[in-house]
Formats: sequence, structure tokens, C-alpha cells
Amino acid sequence: MRAAPVVDGAIAGAVGTATLNVVTFLDMVVRARPSSSTPDETAGRMAHAAHIDLGPEGKAANRRSGLGAVLGYGTGIAAGAVFGALAARRRIPLPLAAGLLGGGVMATTDGSIAALGVSDPRTWRPKDWLSDIVPHLAYGMATAATWRRLRPPSRGRR
Repeated sequence: MRAAPVVDGAIAGAVGTATLNVVTFLDMVVRARPSSSTPDETAGRMAHAAHIDLGPEGKAANRRSGLGAVLGYGTGIAAGAVFGALAARRRIPLPLAAGLLGGGVMATTDGSIAALGVSDPRTWRPKDWLSDIVPHLAYGMATAATWRRLRPPSRGRR
């Protein structure tokens, strides 16, 4: 397999992740809500499970915060790369691609926070689900649209 579709997918995933973050930050502005501690807690639990010492608590908190953000970008970029590999020779309709990408990343992140005991999505209220669904759909739409822009149908493929 050629690397170009994977690289284009990773680029699209980075654009989608930036979009997810902007939508999340706008939600914080509009509703005056605090940032979520979920990424930090997830990073901390993953480090603990991997037997990685993040240092004394003051430094550990900062490291968890940085790791949480890096994990988010890593997930979004990796999902875009996987999509690029799988969709390299297909023309997937934009709404379907957006739903697959957004839903796939949402299932991955929500599944990991549930598996690590950070949160239980089964207990979430409708507004919690809305705060999760909207940014992930924005991720899916931005990633799919960027993928489509990077891989137009007129481009030769074998």
C-alpha cells in the first residue's frame, strides 16, 4: 500500500482534532462550563497501568494535563490515518464518512474512559451526551471534508 492515503488521513485527522477542540472550547464559552478533567484522569490511569511514574503530585498533574491533550490528538490523527488506509480506493459519501469517523472516535474515547473507570457513559445525562456528540460529529465532518479535499476524485488512482 502506498503511504499517501495514510498520510492524507493523518492530516485530515489532525484537522478534525483541532476542530473538535475548537467546538469544545466554544461550548465552554457559551455555557461557562469548566474544562473536563476526563483527559487528565484518563492519562493518569493509563500511566499508572503502564507503571509510568509521573513524578511528585505538582508535576504529575501538569504531566497528566499534557498527556491528556497528546492522547486526544493521537487518537484523532490515528483514526484519520486508519480511515485513509481503509478508504484509499473508495469514494465514501461525506455524511457516512463523517458519521463513521466521529462515531468511531467517540466510541474509542468513551470506551477507554469506561474501561479505565474514569467515567460511566451509561450514567450520563442528555446534556452530557450532547457535549460529547457535537464535538465528535464536528471531528467527523472536518476530517471527512479534509480527506475529500486532499483526495479529489480527479486524482489518478490505480
